[in-house]
Parts: sequence; C-alpha cells; structure tokens
Amino acid sequence: MEKIVSILNDLVRINHDRVVGYEKAIDELKDTDADLKALFSRYVSESREYAQELTSEVGRLGGDPAQGTTNSGKIYRVWMDLKAAIAGKDRKTILDNCEFGEDAAQKAYDLALNADVELEPSLRDLLVRQKATLKTGHDEVRRLRDMQAANK
Repeated sequence: MEKIVSILNDLVRINHDRVVGYEKAIDELKDTDADLKALFSRYVSESREYAQELTSEVGRLGGDPAQGTTNSGKIYRVWMDLKAAIAGKDRKTILDNCEFGEDAAQKAYDLALNADVELEPSLRDLLVRQKATLKTGHDEVRRLRDMQAANK
C-alpha cells in the first residue's frame, strides 16, 4: 500500500508541476497569443482536477497526500526560466518547453502504470484516463510547436 501511495504522490507532484509550468508559460505569452493562453488555462484546470482526484485516492488508501512539486519539476522550471530568458520568449520556445514538461508527465504515468504493484481496477482506470487526456494535451502542444517551426 505504501508503494502505491508513493506512486500516486509522484503523480500529484507531476500535476502540480504542470500547473506551475503552464501558469509560467501563460505569464510569458504575449497578448496576441490568446489561443495558447486559453489552451494552457485549460491544462492548468485539468491538472488541478487530476491532482485532486489523486489526492483523494491517497487519502482513501490511508496515506499522506503530497504537497508541492517534484524535484525534477523544479529542475524543469529552472530550465524553462533559463531558456525563456535566452530565447526571448517566442511561441516556439514556450511550446518546446511545454512539450518537454508533457513528455515528463507521460513518463511519470508510464512508470506508475508499469510499476511492480497491484493497482485495483478503479485506480488503474483513473490513471489510464488521466494519462490519455494528458497525451492529447502533449500531442496538441507538439502539433502547435511543429506548426510554429514551419512558419519560421
């Protein structure tokens, strides 16, 4: 049970990272990037909801829900800050950084779903559903990034 709680708490932190990462990206965007601001705001809401669902599961299993973000998430944000400062905060750079974060989220869910623990079916279903929605976000960010790259 402790291992499952630990896995779920990692996913809580990854979703917290995603919230902070997209809030940072929204701040970096120009007013002309209203499309990305709307999309990223949706991702923030999505990850807040997922973190809440996961936190509920951790509590149900008798664990202490994680607070804050992952260490790797903090590294990701430092990297994003540095990259944004160097590159002048254009759309493609922001989308590159967001895709990097989305890749990290996908890896975290893969690790959770492939962990050497027995997840009850309802919990596995929750993780599969969250991962699938996050994958849609990942693919959308990649599509927009590739479009941006083609327009350069």
